[in-house]
Amino acid sequence: MPFSEINWFKYAAPQRFYPLAGRVIPWCGVLAVLLTLLGLYLGLLIAPVDAQQGDAYRIIFIHVPAAWMSMVIYLAMAFWAAMGLIFNARLGAMLATALAPSGALMTFIALWTGALWGKPTWGTWWVWDARLTSELVLLFLYLGFMSLHAAIDDLRRADRAAALLALVGAVNVPIIYFSVKWWNTLHQGASISPSNGSTMATPMLLGMLVMALAFWAYAIAIALARLRVVILEREQHAQWARAELGTV
Repeated sequence: MPFSEINWFKYAAPQRFYPLAGRVIPWCGVLAVLLTLLGLYLGLLIAPVDAQQGDAYRIIFIHVPAAWMSMVIYLAMAFWAAMGLIFNARLGAMLATALAPSGALMTFIALWTGALWGKPTWGTWWVWDARLTSELVLLFLYLGFMSLHAAIDDLRRADRAAALLALVGAVNVPIIYFSVKWWNTLHQGASISPSNGSTMATPMLLGMLVMALAFWAYAIAIALARLRVVILEREQHAQWARAELGTV
């Protein structure tokens, strides 16, 4: 089939996307487990001890991927919320709703592991550092998105209101990313950048990248699993959904 003739909107309907998500979930789930085991092996057993921080630095193999995913998921959530708002696409709104809990979890993990890392490194669990504060704001945005959506009974109105909040909150993501450049903060700068490459030892870098891929696979699997539940909840009056639920 020529590239131009591919029907890109084939899976825009929840009924068609539902079985596709079901086929993707097991693959991503297995991949997440395998990559996690490999990443932990590389990070905890292969990567050398850091000259300044000792073994305490190994928290980065959880902290950094979680922090990355907290921002990536928010942007994905805002994108799909915008698709639902602009094009009145039901699946877009459903995807945004399904992504929010995963993003909140990743943000919480990033903050929690950051505190564990900060105690031996900075001598304190928390400082009102620009990056830490903006990451905390990100958690509140996720919680606000979910709370606002749950507080409105009409699903269409809930989708629109939550989408507007998601789009406004998206401005916080570049603030998180560039905070260490814009302000004088305690948080260390990026060890990996597209322009300067990596300042990390190869085993450290490899372990962190593998863990980042593991977090990606996990986030995709769990978001698609949640999406299938959301689709069935919203489409429960359709015959195909009732057949899936066994209520026909």
